[in-house]
Amino acid sequence: MVSTADMDLTELRRDLHAHPEVGWTEFRTTALLAEELDERGFDLHLGSDAVAPGERLGVPDDDTLTAAEERARDEGAPEEYLEEMDGITGVVAEKTYGDGSGPTVGIRVDIDALKRQEATDDDHRPAREGFVSTHDGEMHACGHDGHATIGLGLARELDESSGFDGTLKLFFQPAEEGGRGGLPMSRTEHLTDVDHLLAVHLGLGRETGTVIASYERPLANAKLDVTFEGEPAHAGGEPNAGRNALQAAATAIQNLYGIPRHADGVTRINVGEVYSPNAQNVISERATMRVEVRGRTAELNEYMLDRARSIIDGAATAHQVDVETSLYGKTTTFEADDDLVETVVDAASGADGVDEVVGRVDFGASEDASYLIREVQENGGTATYVGIGASNPAGHHTARFDIDEDSLPIGVDVLARTVRSL
Repeated sequence: MVSTADMDLTELRRDLHAHPEVGWTEFRTTALLAEELDERGFDLHLGSDAVAPGERLGVPDDDTLTAAEERARDEGAPEEYLEEMDGITGVVAEKTYGDGSGPTVGIRVDIDALKRQEATDDDHRPAREGFVSTHDGEMHACGHDGHATIGLGLARELDESSGFDGTLKLFFQPAEEGGRGGLPMSRTEHLTDVDHLLAVHLGLGRETGTVIASYERPLANAKLDVTFEGEPAHAGGEPNAGRNALQAAATAIQNLYGIPRHADGVTRINVGEVYSPNAQNVISERATMRVEVRGRTAELNEYMLDRARSIIDGAATAHQVDVETSLYGKTTTFEADDDLVETVVDAASGADGVDEVVGRVDFGASEDASYLIREVQENGGTATYVGIGASNPAGHHTARFDIDEDSLPIGVDVLARTVRSL
């Protein structure tokens, strides 16, 4: 069995990096985090107590989940916590410090990896130094291994030298990639009493030593999986007897990119994948595609999503095929609260290793921490999304993504100083 208790921040990050787990399969990661937090006296919420199961998006099939859990067991995940998860990943951990008279502060970090192959040549440091992914087709290519490390590092720091008379809630969120885990975690009771929430992200093109007190205004986002079902026929002998699913997909694609832009703000549309396993001489009976839309606001995102669904349905009707769509993931948007941004700026300015602090930056991409942030704000609390520079040598989601591990203690220090000042 593996234990994180004797690992320093770099060792912990490298262990997680070598054992990446994609969304809703983070069994080993969740169990290891839960074990150390339990030993540190945190109250744990696992499984259906950490996320609302019925709100989950883009959940893999049962066989995939079972195989991932077995792999985690084989790789040293403590059995006690695997059983308590009951097939659902993610953990919320809370602990009251001092006399408990201070605020409840939430920290949200994501823990999932991406479906992509990691580089294995010596030009890539994880490969050269022996902590490259051991899971084929899975990779921590966005820094979530570092995020989980910072979350646990903060628990260690406050345990060793609290200086905080309040309650700390740590949200180790699964399935951020694709926007699948934030919504179900936000639909639990754990955010109702949070006075201040800080989400955190490493890298994002910033150098180590830079802190962004608020990445904000991400684009709201929705992802659709689409399946067209037609009727096969011989393309030469009897093409009229078929109903062409691939032709319906092509019609949809052509018209999706023609959705009118909106006067109220930025919108986006992209078809990222089209697949039809078919011979050249057979009318396609099945075609799938993966579509995403984005908007500057939640309302603009809904505009794009509604128009996309209408076009997809129209393409199916035009070509006399059946169509099914399912929502794979979804995010919203937010703006950070002034007081909390100022608190982070002040705290980061005194942190070791920090040489530049920036107040606010528009995010530009999408992020499902938005649901947790909005929930806290709607309950009367304040929230922000903190960026910690990490000098990543390659872009996020690429095969050579890596972080400067000197960013890990900086992240812990910035968050600890902020929590104490609150």
